[in-house]
Order: sequence, then C-alpha cells, then structure tokens
Amino acid sequence: MITLISLLIIGIFIIFGLFLRSFIHNTLEDQIGQRALRVAQSVANIPELQSAFQLENPASNIQEIVTPIQEDTEAEFIVVGNKEGIRYAHPNESQLGKKMVGEDNDRALLAGESYISKRVGSLGLSIRGKVPIYNTEQEIIGVVSVGFLNEEVQGIIKSQSRSIWFTFFGIIVLGMVGAVLISHYIKKLLSNLEPEEISHLLVEKEAILQSTHEGMIAVNQAGLITMMNRAAEQILCKKSQSADHLLGKSILELFPYTEVFDVLAGGENQYNREIVLHDEIVLVNRTPIYLEQKIVGAVSTIRRKTEIEEVTNELLEIKQYANAQRAQTHEFSNKLYIILGLLQLHQFDDAIDFIQRESDLQQEWSQFLFDNVADPIVHGLLQGKYNQANEAGINMVIQPDSQLTYRLSRKKTDVLVTVLGNLIENALEEVKQMPDDRREIAISFTDIGHEVVIEVDDAGRGIHEEAEAHLFEQGFSTKEGDHRGTGLSLSNHLLLQIGGHLLVEEGDLGGACFIMIIPKKRGNGHD
Repeated sequence: MITLISLLIIGIFIIFGLFLRSFIHNTLEDQIGQRALRVAQSVANIPELQSAFQLENPASNIQEIVTPIQEDTEAEFIVVGNKEGIRYAHPNESQLGKKMVGEDNDRALLAGESYISKRVGSLGLSIRGKVPIYNTEQEIIGVVSVGFLNEEVQGIIKSQSRSIWFTFFGIIVLGMVGAVLISHYIKKLLSNLEPEEISHLLVEKEAILQSTHEGMIAVNQAGLITMMNRAAEQILCKKSQSADHLLGKSILELFPYTEVFDVLAGGENQYNREIVLHDEIVLVNRTPIYLEQKIVGAVSTIRRKTEIEEVTNELLEIKQYANAQRAQTHEFSNKLYIILGLLQLHQFDDAIDFIQRESDLQQEWSQFLFDNVADPIVHGLLQGKYNQANEAGINMVIQPDSQLTYRLSRKKTDVLVTVLGNLIENALEEVKQMPDDRREIAISFTDIGHEVVIEVDDAGRGIHEEAEAHLFEQGFSTKEGDHRGTGLSLSNHLLLQIGGHLLVEEGDLGGACFIMIIPKKRGNGHD
C-alpha cells in the first residue's frame, strides 16, 4: 500500500507538474508578447516619430526618441525600420542603416497588421511585437519591432518552475508519510495481517463454513443476513429456491418469530431453541458477535431435530441392550448363588428342583418368543426386559394370544424397538414405586389385520386427565428430576414419521396403558 500510494502520488504530481510548466510557459510567452505589442503600438503612435520619417537623416532623431523608451520598458530591443526594412533605430548603433532581420515584417508593412511573432534576429531568438507606422495621410511608412529575448523568458520560466517543483516535492514527501501512516493504521485494523494472509484466511473460512454440517447464518446489528452456508440453505430454502437473494434481507423473512433480536439487544447466548420450519422441527443456537466490547451482530447455528433424534435413538437402543445384558448377568449370578447355597446345605433335591424349575421357565418364555416373535431384535429386547423385570422383582407377562410374525421394514423395526423399549422402561420405573402386589406389567401384541398393535399395561398410578393433553410434548413429564420429557415425545415423533400412532388410556391393571400402532403398508407401497 505504501508503494502503490506513493507511486500514485508521484505519478499524479509529475503529470500535473508537466502540465503546469507547459501552461506557465505558454502564458508567460503570451504575456511577454502582449507587452511587446503594447510598447510597439505606443512607439508607433508618437507624432515626432512619424514626422521624423520626412527628415533627411531620420535615424538620428528616431534613435533619440526610442532609446529612453527602451530603457523605461526594459525591452531587449526597439527597432524602427522604413517601408523597405532599413533600420532607423536599434540598440546597437552599428546596425543602423542595415536591413531588419527575421523576414517577418510583411504582415505589418503590406497588410497593416499588428501582431506577435517569435523569430531569430540580430540579437538572437526573441518574442516580438510588430506594429505598422502611419503618416498623416494614413499611409504605411515603416514598422516598429519591440522584442524580449527568448533566453530571458526561459530564465523566468525556469525560476517559476523550480519553485513549483520544490513545492511538489514537499507535497510528495508529505504524501508518502501519509501513505505510511494510512498503511499502518489499516494494518492495525486488519490485525497486522498482510493482504495475502487475509486472502488465505478468507479461503479457509469459506471452506470451513461450507463444509460444516450444521447450518450457519450471520446477521448484523440491524438483523440483516450477511452470511449463510450451504447447510443452512438446504435446511431453510426449498429445492427450487436459492439463498443468494436472501443476503442483505431481514432475518424476519426466514424466521417471522425469531429471538435473534433478543440476543442482539441483551447479548445472552441461546442454546437448543426449538422452532417449527417447513413442517419440521429444528434446533437453533444463537451467539452474539462482539467488536471492541460492542455487539455488532449474531451467529445462529441450525440443525434438524430428526438428526439429533436419530443419534438419541441409537443411544437408547444401546442403553436398552446394555441394561438387558446387565440384568441377565445379574439374575444369572443370583441364581448361581442360590444353587451354591442349596448345595452347601446338602439340599440336593431342592437344588435340582430349582434348576429344573428355572430351566422350564426360561425354556417356556424363550419358546413362546421364538414361536410368536419373528424378528430377532424384538425377541432380544423382550428377553432382556424380562430379565430386567425379574431382577427388580417385577412380574412381567406377555398375553398368551400375542403374536408378531409379520416382518416389518428395517426402518419400522427400528422405530418399534425404540418405542417399545421406551414404553417398557417407563412402565418398569412406574411400578418400582408400587407395593409388591401391584408390581406387574402386561404386554400384548398382534399383527392381525393391516396394522401391528402393541400394548404396554402397568399397575402404576396412571395418567391424570389434565396431563394427557401434554403427554407427548417435548420437555413435559409427570416424573420429577432434570432431563425428563424426551422419551414419549421422541417415540410419538418417530411413529408419526412412519404413519403410526401412540395412544394412552386407562389400563386393565389400574395404571396407564400405552398403545403403539404401526401400519404394515404406507400408501400404495409395501414393506
């Protein structure tokens, strides 16, 4: 910047200086010429000079008239000649009687013009004013030539130009100092980064923004959109729309009820705010942008809630499998201790009966699931929950007429496992608080007809009528504690995505009965 600004200043002043020098040169020559012309006109109009042309020796009289005038006007020369160009007056008296030099008298002697010329005379190159001399009968009888040598004119021009160039040089130095100060100031504003570094950072920033999976939108203090990455464009705009026309527009055009202005006003961060956009729920985080302790804008990150729910779904499945495995291991360990105790007491018959009874019970439960549940994932979930219930002293039964032999699609099976695991887990937590005679859960399922219907009935406290309206809302829960109100909301949302339903009613065991309905077919398609 220092070099470019300095070269620009120098270039401008060189061009301006050359122009000014040419302008001064032309102006000064014109002024000198006009001055010479005026002196020549004054001399030509002297009556004594006009009368002297009638004398026998005009040169002596005319020389005496012209010499004082030349000294007063500081002219280099005043030459008077007759109609034939013979000199009657000249600064050098040796030139009297000789012919005038320059060959530029015709316009005055023949045409009677008064004019300025630049020619080489006996004294050198000069600027001359030529005026014809008339007698009383208005006849041209001679010519007056007043001149200033070009060398003196050029000396004046050089003197003036020198002062101008010195002034220009001083201004250029000041301009270069200003360029240094401006460059340092701009570099300070740019965090001491060079243009190449800024360009590299800009490319890196653009690559990071566009490769980020989360949608990002930046707004200025007025709420106008200044930046939007491709992920945000995919979430916020329809396929036929482009986000380019939104840059510079108000954020209200995308979010009519946005809270970003609260962030701009108060500077508080907002995390995981749910909003409905294009018939889907998105999670929004908002952070203010500060510049010198002042809020100048805000950045919002956007992500579809379904993406978070998919991760949550996978984590819930893993948790359910882990709980089932832990329960099964714990139950098996308890039974081993019972057998060990009986053997140590030499109650061999009782030990054999216990082993036989447990084996029959497990075989009966496993055989029932094997015969009536076709999907091994659902089979494993029910087996694990059964072991978890036995460990907690809860009686978990499956209605004898239950069957689930229809094979759903992978997506519907995942939803079924997630929702069923949630419902059973909620039922187990509910009946744990009940007396021993009411610690019971009943499960039934059927795939007869066009839908798969699964019921989970518990002997808990049930659901109050006023709570039913909000039961499937995010964050609402009838249980105490933090981080509640996610399971049922997630289950209901997943079922709605595949065309299913989740209902709740009063159960036969006195508590709540949740009913999960999953269609075998959706529209005209088949699983």
